[in-house]
Formats: sequence, C-alpha cells, structure tokens
Amino acid sequence: MSDPRNAPTARSAWKFSGPEEDFQPSLREVHASIRVPQGGRWIGRLLAFMGPGYMVSVGYMDPGNWATDLAGGAQFGYTLLSVIMLSNLMAILLQALSARLGIVTGRDLAQACRDHYSRPVNIALWLACELAIIACDLAEVIGTAIALQLLFGIPLIAGALLTALDAFLLLLLMNKGFRFLEAFVIALLIVIAVCFGIQIFAAAPPVAAILQGFIPRAEIVTNHEMLYVAIGIIGATVMPHNLYLHSSIVQTRAYERSDKGRRDALKWAVTDSTIALMLALFINAAILIVAAAAFHESGHADVAEIGQAFKLLSPLLGLGIASILFAIALLASGVNSTVTATLAGQIIMEGFLRLRIPNWARRLLTRSIAIVPVVVVTALYGEKGTAQLLVFSQVILSMQLPFAVIPLVRFVTDKQKMGKFVVPTSVAILSWAVGGIILILNFKLLYDTLFG
Repeated sequence: MSDPRNAPTARSAWKFSGPEEDFQPSLREVHASIRVPQGGRWIGRLLAFMGPGYMVSVGYMDPGNWATDLAGGAQFGYTLLSVIMLSNLMAILLQALSARLGIVTGRDLAQACRDHYSRPVNIALWLACELAIIACDLAEVIGTAIALQLLFGIPLIAGALLTALDAFLLLLLMNKGFRFLEAFVIALLIVIAVCFGIQIFAAAPPVAAILQGFIPRAEIVTNHEMLYVAIGIIGATVMPHNLYLHSSIVQTRAYERSDKGRRDALKWAVTDSTIALMLALFINAAILIVAAAAFHESGHADVAEIGQAFKLLSPLLGLGIASILFAIALLASGVNSTVTATLAGQIIMEGFLRLRIPNWARRLLTRSIAIVPVVVVTALYGEKGTAQLLVFSQVILSMQLPFAVIPLVRFVTDKQKMGKFVVPTSVAILSWAVGGIILILNFKLLYDTLFG
C-alpha cells in the first residue's frame, strides 16, 4: 500500500494557488503520523481517531468559560443552561464541518482561506484570528494566575508572569509524539470532569430546575445584561481558533487518501469530536449549575469572580475540599488551553502567511501580548479588574466568530470545491442559519453597547 502522506489531495474539487511542489501540509512534522487500521473491528478505527476531538473540546472549557458560566449561574440561576446547550450544538456542527474541510481537501481552514481569498482579505482574516488568539490567551493567563494564587498563594502579577514559562510545554510534548500530546490533554480533561462531578454531587441541585433551564426563553435576548453574558458564553464555547485547529489535526491520521478512505475518516472524526464536545457540555453546564445552586439560591448573585467563588464554595456546599477541587480544575483547564491555543496559533500563522518560526518564539510573543494587559489591569484595579477583563475577552472572541464561521461554511457548501463531499442541502441551510444567528447576536450586542 502506498504511503498516505504522499497521496495527492482531490485537486479536481479545489483550485489551489501556487505550484504543487510549494505546498506543505498542515503541521507537516506530524502529518499522517498516526496509523489507522484498515481492517478488523470498528473499535480499532474509532480509537485510532480518538484525540483531535478532545483537543478541540479543551477550547470549550477554558478559563474564559468559567467567568461567563459563573456569572450566568450566580446572576440568573439555571436560565442560561439553554444558551450553553445551543452553543454546544452549534459547536458540534461547526467542528464537524471543520473536520470535513481538512479531511476532504487536505487543507486546514487557514490554508483554504489563503488559496481562495485575495491578499487584503487574507490579511484581515489573519489579524482577526490573531486577535482571537490573544483574547483566548488573555483568559488563559488570568485563569492560570488565579489558580496559582488560590492553590499556592502566588500573587496575581507573579502568576501572570510565570505563565510565560508554559511556552516550552508544547515543545516538550510535541517532541514525544502527537499521541503523547493527546494523552496529556485527555488526562487533564478527566481531572476537570472528576472535580466537577464531585461538586455537583455535593451541591445536589434540583433536577426540575435544571431541566427547565435547558428550555430557551425570550428574556435572554430582551435583557441586555443577560444577553451580554449569553454572548460571552457563546464566545467562550464556540471558539474561532478551534475551527482552524480541528481542520489541521484531523490530518495527523494516516487514513487512505481516497474517496473511500476519506469517507471512513470523516465518519470517525465526527464521532470523536461529537463525543468529546458532549463532555464539554457537561463541564460547562456543571460550572453554571454549581454557581446557580451555591450562589444564586443562597442570595450571592453578585458572585462573578473566580476568587469569590473559591472562598464561598466550601462553606456553601458543606464540602471541605470543594474549593480545592475548583482550583485544581481551573489550573488543569489553563494548562490544557495553553497547549491547544499554541498549536492553533502555529497553524494560523503557517496557513495564512506560510511563515514558520520556532514554536517557543511564537508562543512567547503571543503570551507576552496577553500578559501585559493582565499585569496592568491587576496593578490598577486588582482582582475585580481581572474578572471583568476575563468576561470581556470572551465577548471579543464571540465578535471574531463570523470571520471563521463564514469562510468555513462557504467552503463546505460549495460543490465545486468539495465535489461529492459537499454537505447536504439540509446541513447547508442549518450551517448558514447558525452563522446568521451568530452575526445577529453580535450586531445586537454591539448596537446595545454603543447606543443602549
């Protein structure tokens, strides 16, 4: 059998710019490096494809989610559970489209944009992506610094500066192999899930109220404060850089580069991401449920900061280790997010600019850009300022979503580009509807912020 890494992509379904010999696959150092069994039981192929979905799911439960979910639960009880559920369903659809683009075309989303759009448009899209990475990095710096303060008493400014050291974490993990990187991420996800499972058990929230919270209400759109938090949740859940990340890392599997091989790879990649994102739904819902049960129902609706939540959780839940579990999960979330955001930044820079710089250098650059505002805001306004900055970073992420969603949907719904792998009409309509909802919510938030 020929080496899948050397097999051509379906060039008849897509017109790429530049000569063939100049093309470099996404993340070429690990491209098609993970073996996929061609025969045997289905479980073997599923296990071979398990990993990218969990790496993508990290972005759906990073420290930015904590701020918006805590604020939503404390202020509005279980009402915004419906927003978490709907945004998670949007994420499942969009990540499936992202995997389809990568598997079918052999290009990640950044490379596809470069080959389709003009240079000015590509520069604008790249800048939007970099802004999203910085906003995500901002949340990671704040979340990790807060976790270090809660667990070890390290001051916020010192903790923020210490996060620069994680620039070398991805380099270390990648040197051990992509499977090792995925295992590291999954292990930390398990830690987060266990921590929140114990907290939910201790909180014993009313099941009826939780189920009612999953039913959407018009109040979410008409109430500006609720809408602000809701869009923050969407921004924290559907992460722009994850669409670029997923379209690249699905190509680490050495599936057969034929129509049959791509169809099989697509099935298992979507299964992997759907299962992983259901875990993200559980964790995001768990954060909001714990906040609603512990804070909203006890009259602490003003709890919007992670530090406040840490201090109140143990006494309110009656579980001595609740606060420690909360901080451990936060630290695991921050470390995990560092790994995937670094990888996404590399993919975006290489895809849009064809620029390759050492991973540690790129990471130090973006991390430094995120550290500066955290240090300044912490010095001027203390913990309250960093909490507001954390929520604001998620709203910025939400505002960047259309710049990733629209090109993605545009590509996968184009039959000339995708050939027989173009999405069905029903999925295309649903995909454009999701893009439209994101645009409308963003425009409403912007209008209310400027004129309301």
